[in-house]
Amino acid sequence: MRWSPPLAPAVAEAIPSPALIIDLGAVRENLDHMLAVSGGPQRLRPHCKTHKMLELSKLEVAQGIRRHKAATFAEAEMLARAGATDVLLAYPLVGPNLRRAAEFRHRFPGTKLTVLADDALTLDAMSEMTSTAGMTLDVLLDLNVGMNRTGIDPRLPEAVGLYQKLKALPGLNANGLHVYDGHLHQTNLEERAASVKQVWEMVQQFRERLHAAGIEVGQIVCGGTGTFDLWSQVDDPAIELSPGTCVLHDWGYALKFPEMNYRAAAFVLSRVISRPTADRLTLDLGHKAVSPDQAMGQRVWLPELIDSKQVLQSEEHLVIESHDRDRMSVGDVVWGIPRHVCTTVPLYPYAIVAQGGEVVDRWEISARNRQWTI
Repeated sequence: MRWSPPLAPAVAEAIPSPALIIDLGAVRENLDHMLAVSGGPQRLRPHCKTHKMLELSKLEVAQGIRRHKAATFAEAEMLARAGATDVLLAYPLVGPNLRRAAEFRHRFPGTKLTVLADDALTLDAMSEMTSTAGMTLDVLLDLNVGMNRTGIDPRLPEAVGLYQKLKALPGLNANGLHVYDGHLHQTNLEERAASVKQVWEMVQQFRERLHAAGIEVGQIVCGGTGTFDLWSQVDDPAIELSPGTCVLHDWGYALKFPEMNYRAAAFVLSRVISRPTADRLTLDLGHKAVSPDQAMGQRVWLPELIDSKQVLQSEEHLVIESHDRDRMSVGDVVWGIPRHVCTTVPLYPYAIVAQGGEVVDRWEISARNRQWTI
């Protein structure tokens, strides 16, 4: 994994730990690479759930990226405030979130809002909401292509009927399909490519069934970070690419997909706070500083302590065993790269932004909560 300390040692010494540090140069490099892979901003719809930062969204908009993807209304609002003109809220709308869709449309008329659906009752509720609100709502049919999390299996006979219902209901615009393949984690690139090909064949067959029923599909939002490069090679004008993690990158994707040419752009700055035994160091890098959703010992990479073994983590402590124990002193800075950056970022109220070894800004984690004003 390509990385370098984002701050000069003297600068890092002045920052209280633990802290989230964003390397602005690496972010810009990763964005440039994303644009190159996608062939330009017109095919790119990056998912902001990785970073949740208004300023980073503004960087993307400044690069010509107008289409974006979100998981929460707070994220969608953040994107609208950043200048995004097209936001896909890729999460089922139920309960009060139906009302919030109408409120979003009212508050941000310059931002097209598209939502997902995979259920007939949900479509009825959406249509009732739009009729009451006097508006229309763009909807993509969410397809289950193997992850078995949300979506309807496109091979089922009722899938065509569900899309026909979506197209017929008042107040709803049937815009196309959503295809997320987050279950494809093969490290072997050829195996992953073969799986993407199978998914695409499934989607094409469904599109052909819709065509036979007199329905044309103009938009297909495909893939995530792990399959971004592979979907970018599919030559079809309907496809939009929706990676997320690669804008910051993390240790998890570097391990799974070593061919991805991105730089680490998000770091946790920690310190040695104790040396409790002859072979142990304790860092201020507990569950509340780096996401604990991975197995013990697999939550953060400490590139300066390659031989270390992470043996204990609690809310505010990370205990490691290391042959380098004697060269480390209490108070020394230790850099970490999260295994899962998407769930580490919202642990912090803000990120310190670094460029050229210096602190240049501070970015709030604007959408870390599920509600902003809507």
